[in-house]
Amino acid sequence: QQHLVESGGGLVQAGDSLNLSCAASGYIFSTYAMAWFRQPPGKERELVAAIDWSGDAAYYADSVKGRFTISRDNAKDTVYLEMNSLKPDDTAVYYCAAYSDYSLEVAVWFRSGSWGRGTQVTVSS
Repeated sequence: QQHLVESGGGLVQAGDSLNLSCAASGYIFSTYAMAWFRQPPGKERELVAAIDWSGDAAYYADSVKGRFTISRDNAKDTVYLEMNSLKPDDTAVYYCAAYSDYSLEVAVWFRSGSWGRGTQVTVSS
């Protein structure tokens, strides 16, 4: 059974940086695409970044492009999200997810992906 655990969230000020980690277990990590989603207060969960199994392909939402970087270490079964120049609008619960295909169709992640429990990121102005 796939198990994902996020860490690294916290309270920071606008302009600061945070690095999130997601440790995976229970499956062959290196064969799965990984993604970070976030859910701001009172809003729907949205895709922030995704990375294919090899790390060669990555996607970023326009709102984070140039500020966030997704990466993975297949030897450590871990995916990361480096977040720089944080803004109050980045405040959300951040979730990592695993899916068997590198898809940018959000619905398939919700339907068939595996999810962690999330980590809170709060950015004060």
